[in-house]
Amino acid sequence: MNRKTLCGLIGLALAAASFGSQAQNYDERYYFAGWLGYYDNDSDRQTDDGSLYGSIGIGRWITPNASIDVFVDRTTRTRKGPGDTSNWDNNSFGVSLRHHFGDWGNWRPYITGGVGVSHHDANNTSDGWDPFAQAGVGLAKAYNDDVQFRTELVYRQDWDDETIPSEDGFGDWMFNIGVTIAIGDAPEVAVVEPAPAEPQPDCATLDDDKDGVNNCDDKCPATAAGQIVGPDGCPQDVVIDLRGVEFKFDRPDQGETEIEPTLKEPTSEGIAILDQAVDTLKRYPQVRVEVAGHTDAIGTEEYNQGLSERRARVVYDYLVAHGVDPARLVGPNGYGELRPIAPNTNPDGSDNPEGRQRNRRTELGVQQ
Repeated sequence: MNRKTLCGLIGLALAAASFGSQAQNYDERYYFAGWLGYYDNDSDRQTDDGSLYGSIGIGRWITPNASIDVFVDRTTRTRKGPGDTSNWDNNSFGVSLRHHFGDWGNWRPYITGGVGVSHHDANNTSDGWDPFAQAGVGLAKAYNDDVQFRTELVYRQDWDDETIPSEDGFGDWMFNIGVTIAIGDAPEVAVVEPAPAEPQPDCATLDDDKDGVNNCDDKCPATAAGQIVGPDGCPQDVVIDLRGVEFKFDRPDQGETEIEPTLKEPTSEGIAILDQAVDTLKRYPQVRVEVAGHTDAIGTEEYNQGLSERRARVVYDYLVAHGVDPARLVGPNGYGELRPIAPNTNPDGSDNPEGRQRNRRTELGVQQ
């Protein structure tokens, strides 16, 4: 690895570690770091191919993703030059930065970069100091809130130009495993109490669709304006049933305006039905109805037409007299004998008194 590449990796690690330094909510405790590793020695050192080393340090998280360590490590190499089997000791002091990525079940890969100085002591050759720089990749695994394991592959450039005067420096690969142990108690996690919810309007006082049913009880909260709804706020058909309001034969007479004497006996039943119709119309002020009178088939069509109109008129006048707005009433209209609801005669041609009685009626037809 050339020096430009090494410097680029170090710069990347430094930039990544410093990114987001203003972030909060991470463990700011110091930790102890210990390492055991293996050097794959540069062949230009003229030593054994590999050597073990150990390292200790102190570190601290500076952002949720980045940490900084100050460390010291030591290794001893066996020289294999012509006629030389002496030891070559290196004691290195440095600082390293690590930037972690993601969090996959407490596993976090990272990149690292560092700089420092190394004291070289090669027996019978040299004794001095030289700078070094390093960069690499690693993988961390959190065991718990206090303990984390690490493994790294790092390239270190050592600018020792004294031990072997013909060499400007050496590049070694380092593979290591280590552990960090946090110092002190874990910080308490602040519990942020949610802001109290703003009081909401009482649904019993609201009627968003303006149908006369409050939001609490309204099971159909988006009915169209003017739609007839029931107590649950859902659309319903309004049926105003006047069955039972039936007239005596050939009544009312011409000029007769009082309805009670014209109704079949007992007249109280017909009046009660009319009063229920008045109550329904008052509960649904948006409803309009047609007041329609009908007759049986006895008599001429012309006569029955007039009779049906008189029947519609007395019911119309009764409704208005009891508080129903005439603007809500269509008619009064008469349909004579044209719309029977029961047979006027039996299949054998004989009279059907019951059917004729049912046809002598007035109806309220709801207008949509």
